[in-house]
Amino acid sequence: MKIDFVKMHGLGNDFILIDCLLKSLGDSSFLSYLSKKLCDRNFGIGADGLILILPPSKADLRMRIFNFDGSEAQMCGNGIRCFAKYAYENKLISKNKFAVETLAGIITPELIFQDLKNKKVLRIKVNMGTPKLKRREIPMNGEDTPTVI
Repeated sequence: MKIDFVKMHGLGNDFILIDCLLKSLGDSSFLSYLSKKLCDRNFGIGADGLILILPPSKADLRMRIFNFDGSEAQMCGNGIRCFAKYAYENKLISKNKFAVETLAGIITPELIFQDLKNKKVLRIKVNMGTPKLKRREIPMNGEDTPTVI
């Protein structure tokens, strides 16, 4: 199977991006397998995650992200920044602010340009919401342990 891809990085995380707007790669089970194979740094391309650009149902674009271990993530800040830059530079979108469907909900990246004439992307701003810092607010397994300072 031949798969066209782009490898991008954002603040220390690297991703394999695949445009699936016109062609599906398969079901979640296969995508999990594919992520493990492609992200393997010894025998694959090597990456922290696999990002798929998909047709949306209620936004401008849809993003799915699989971690290197094959698990699917709800969202990734560095990943969506790479996604946004790729989408703009490959003319999948033309707006500087657009909506992306993720498992975490609709995320709206905003492109900041180096100069308005050439529209070269300088950085991408993403509102990830207010971080949850209290143990009881963070969905996780395990026992609550007292903090010792």
